[in-house]
Amino acid sequence: MNAPRTETVALNGNPFFIRHWGDESLPKLLMLHGFPEYGGAWAELAPLLSKRFHCIAPDQRGFGQSWAPAEVSNYTTSKLVGDMAALIGDAPVHVLGHDWGAAVAYGLAMFRPELVEKLIIMNGVHPVPFQRALAKGGAQAEASQYIHYLRSEGSEDRLAEDDFAKLSSLFSANMDHAWSDADTAAAYRAEWGRPGRMRGMVNWYRASPLVVPKVGEVAQLPDLPLDKLMVRCPHLLVWGSDDTALLPEATQGLEDFAPDLTRVEIAGADHWLHHQKPEAVAEAILGWVG
Repeated sequence: MNAPRTETVALNGNPFFIRHWGDESLPKLLMLHGFPEYGGAWAELAPLLSKRFHCIAPDQRGFGQSWAPAEVSNYTTSKLVGDMAALIGDAPVHVLGHDWGAAVAYGLAMFRPELVEKLIIMNGVHPVPFQRALAKGGAQAEASQYIHYLRSEGSEDRLAEDDFAKLSSLFSANMDHAWSDADTAAAYRAEWGRPGRMRGMVNWYRASPLVVPKVGEVAQLPDLPLDKLMVRCPHLLVWGSDDTALLPEATQGLEDFAPDLTRVEIAGADHWLHHQKPEAVAEAILGWVG
């Protein structure tokens, strides 16, 4: 009943796999997954939103059944945002992003504001508060040390060994993964196993300009164009309070960049809140959009 409609479309000349839930006459909600997921990650949440929205969930560049170029230079923020700008077209939509999908969602809101009606972020971070938290070399830097591993040469091969044992461990580290049954885990491994996808996925980390200091060290903040990193549209931040990868300090000061910000905390959920508490997340979103 809740199976999505699927299609492959060309965005800027490259193939992208898209899932759809809900009547296409409804307002559009672009749903952007993160690492190490794919568009199917919205299977629990999208049906709950589909009476209000036409939910559109692409496999982003490097993931699932979409285009996965090998070069790190193909994963810069401007190119990732360009993919989704092409998918949106000319009329503004609601945009929801989680994890790395949040980075693209923020990019759309900041650099293509005419395309974003309202912005919803789930356990994802604006680049400035996150970089400031990392630069301190404290708890957030410690929680983000895995980024060095993912950026290292050959990490895609190590993650794929023994039927993706390392990636599966990273996926569930210090988080509640009871939502991932045997069929769900097999579906993820099938997506990870598509040719070139593991490299495409970790290239998001390699191409990112984020500076992650070693634990106990302090990093010099990069020069950030603060005036260009504003979110002018209404913005909802939905936060799983038990997240161990992204800590509350990673969103401190967000109001300085998003003056129309609403925060909603989901108790008993962590980074994977859309799988663990989809009803609560849907209630927060639908109650906010009106």
